Amino acid sequence: MASNDMEEDDFGFSRNYFLAKELRNSGKKSARKVSDINLVDEQELREAYANIDEKHEKEISNLVHSYKDSYKEWVFVLRCGFGLLMYGFGSKKALIEDFASTTLRDYSVIVINGYLQSVNLKQAVATLAELLWDQLKMLQKNTLGKHPENKQPFNTRSMDDLISFLDGPHLGSDECFVCIIVNNIDGPGLRDSETQQYLARIAGCSHIRMVASIDHVNAPLLWDKKMVQTQFNWYWFHVPTYAPYKVEGMFFPLILAHSGSAQNVKTASIVLQSLTPNAQSVFKVLANHQLSHPDEEGMPFNNLYTICRERFIVSSQITLNAHLTEFKDHELVKNKRNSDGEDCLYIPLTSEALEKLVKEMS
Repeated sequence: MASNDMEEDDFGFSRNYFLAKELRNSGKKSARKVSDINLVDEQELREAYANIDEKHEKEISNLVHSYKDSYKEWVFVLRCGFGLLMYGFGSKKALIEDFASTTLRDYSVIVINGYLQSVNLKQAVATLAELLWDQLKMLQKNTLGKHPENKQPFNTRSMDDLISFLDGPHLGSDECFVCIIVNNIDGPGLRDSETQQYLARIAGCSHIRMVASIDHVNAPLLWDKKMVQTQFNWYWFHVPTYAPYKVEGMFFPLILAHSGSAQNVKTASIVLQSLTPNAQSVFKVLANHQLSHPDEEGMPFNNLYTICRERFIVSSQITLNAHLTEFKDHELVKNKRNSDGEDCLYIPLTSEALEKLVKEMS
């Protein structure tokens, strides 16, 4: 009797299960779409985010300042051939760049921002090679009294050739190296496997020292054992800052917002504030030219270089190219050909917006 009851219960359970499946499949599907959601304008949402009061500013400032005591140790670690990897909660951009500007003055330094949606790694490596070449020329001039010959421009060389040059043996160049700062090496602009392989090869070059930061909990999964131990050769430092990700967050699309039709002035202003005074001055020269010559298609590179050189903003085309690469990575400046076929630079903002931006910078 008990056995029959169990069989009936099992049958009832099975029957109800298939009935429920049948009813679910026969029901009407919802016609609602994600696109039907009334999203707030991106500029309004970003302005609301920017107006949120920061908390514990004094404590955060004291914490970040306390890391200055470690700067000498970090330089020693770099000179020993290790790469510095900074991890911990909070933005480490200001901390790393302060370390570079105050402690690495004797070395050439370039900055790559991995939090951007795309990064021109080839251009960055070409700049590294040019900076190392300048050091080698100065060294050989002082020791041998002559300049070494360079047959091919670096910007026309392949990535493999550039890495070979950075890693190659150069006479009397044991103390020559270039530092590369990578903010958010786990960011969207650098996260793919091929880019990480190139970064590892670059970090493993004898004339390169790398300082990088990570923020994603799974960032170490980007690397295999060889990359970590023999190429990057990381020396890990736990440096939580608890500082807000203001600059980094500007380049991530907001889920609850729809994008505006043009780049807004607020975004450009925040980006420019994070750049060096010289970079800001270069941008002002280009902006003022664009405002005073609205009918022109852009400003030729040579004209920009001449003005910046006369005003002692830059000392070489390499420095100007480094600033322009940063502008282009942030989409503040773009290239286009004029009617004469000459490459020109322009800022993709309306005259009204550009005037407002220049006033904010002043």
